[in-house]
Amino acid sequence: MIKINQLNKEFESRVRLGIMSVLMVNDWVDFSEMKNLLEITDGNLASHSNALEKVSYIEVKKEFVGKKPKTSYRVTQSGRSAFTEHLNALEKLLGR
Repeated sequence: MIKINQLNKEFESRVRLGIMSVLMVNDWVDFSEMKNLLEITDGNLASHSNALEKVSYIEVKKEFVGKKPKTSYRVTQSGRSAFTEHLNALEKLLGR
């Protein structure tokens, strides 16, 4: 039996679910690619990625390519574990 409180609150947002889903199957994903894949605004991506970074679920790399700033993301080991546990809890909730 699964209790609803076993689901991770950090993944309640569909944007955060999307970010984590993309990062679970890719190494580094840059800001523009993530924004386009999820079809979200700059502000949405920035705020949700900041929240995931704050709990150490993703790593954010900021650098310059030429004179242009480039932001990239990747999932951390703790993020990978937390997201896998969240998915497992969802599957239990669905009875699978």
